[in-house]
Amino acid sequence: MRVIICGAGQVGYSIASYLAREENDVTVIDLDRNAIEEVSETLDVNAMVGHASDPEVLAAAGARDADLIVAVTDLDEVNMVACQVAHSLFGVPKKIARIRNKGYLGPEWANLFSRAHMPIDVIISPEREVARSIGQRLRIPGTTSVVPLARGRVYLVGVMCDEACPLLNMQLEQLHGTFPDLCIEIAAILRKGAMFLAGPDDQIQAGDEVFFFSDADHVPRAMAVFGHEEHKARQITIVGGGNVGMNLVRLIREEHKDVRIKLVEVDENRAVEISKAMPDIVVLHGNILNASLMREAGMDHTETLIAVTNDDETNILSSLMAKQHGCQRVIALVNNPSYANMTGPLGIDATVSPRSSTVSTIMQHVRRGRIKALHSLRGGLAEIIEAEVSETIPLANVAVSDLKLPKDVAVAMIMREDRVILPRPDFVIRPGDHVMMLAAREQARKMEQMFSVQVDLF
Repeated sequence: MRVIICGAGQVGYSIASYLAREENDVTVIDLDRNAIEEVSETLDVNAMVGHASDPEVLAAAGARDADLIVAVTDLDEVNMVACQVAHSLFGVPKKIARIRNKGYLGPEWANLFSRAHMPIDVIISPEREVARSIGQRLRIPGTTSVVPLARGRVYLVGVMCDEACPLLNMQLEQLHGTFPDLCIEIAAILRKGAMFLAGPDDQIQAGDEVFFFSDADHVPRAMAVFGHEEHKARQITIVGGGNVGMNLVRLIREEHKDVRIKLVEVDENRAVEISKAMPDIVVLHGNILNASLMREAGMDHTETLIAVTNDDETNILSSLMAKQHGCQRVIALVNNPSYANMTGPLGIDATVSPRSSTVSTIMQHVRRGRIKALHSLRGGLAEIIEAEVSETIPLANVAVSDLKLPKDVAVAMIMREDRVILPRPDFVIRPGDHVMMLAAREQARKMEQMFSVQVDLF
């Protein structure tokens, strides 16, 4: 499959990395020569310096034979025009664009991106994806990660285990005997910055972040088993009144109508604008890192603080200060992947990465053969794979105990028709089953190739 990626930033680089390792023909375009040099040196792709919407550049990148264009430059207008040119001049069948400006995304302009006008097949808004990701954590309080699979019937959930966790020092093989009716499977443990797939003899230790698959209906009980019985927040403070903050306010108002929202914005004009547009929320103007503003915001009565400014350090520090002032739970937006694994030990309950959220969403629209979903966990330490079993792959018509899987690959859940199944050793996997797996980073490519090397679009 031939793919053109416009933009060599974090998102473009990540998508190129995923597709290149499946031996696709990938070309990356960017105006930044340094970014292109990094792509060329570290990935097995073609890399070009040029303007992504220039017809000559697109032609040189192979647009006439391309199956897909993914436009993720920093400029919405370049992304839009690149897709338009790819469609009008080269007939590229599938076009995906990242659009940040909310002015293009209003419901009154819903027809803008139709095939009759500007034919973009998939619009990705990072701000909306981040808000959606945070919303999932608000629906299941106490989680560090929430990944819906199998059309929302299965969840991959991350949870921190402290000294009070009831499962400490229990061998994992005892879990199903202790809770026989609980449809969960502990798949991986992140301990002191290193992730490993959980085995039957492993034990959970205080400070571990545990990742488990669960039937969606069993998640609340599973959280209680881990010692997390937090109720959904009724008092939420949002730090940052940008696009992410506004999308988050709208999401909370739609899904949690009884929640009281406070929003802190450092820019006075922006704070006034938000206050007029949203009179039903309390808007405070000032620097959240000021202790007096923390007190004014009533942090000792706040159940959840969500820091979504454009500055990672502000988000991290405000989260830590909020905890010191009595806030029960904090969620921070973190762009820099170097910070991601530091926040848990600091006491930050959950982090959200715009890059990871955007890449995961885009990859859902690039379906690799029988693979239905592919998510990176903790910056690529492991990968979650949902795949449909066909007659021709080695998993078909084989009992779980007889599977010849690479080391560090775990089959955790099966979706058969409308049933979520926790597979026992004698369970036979059938064609048509949806298999949920967790694979260490170095094994993920083998699993993807097992299901199909070919990339399909939908």
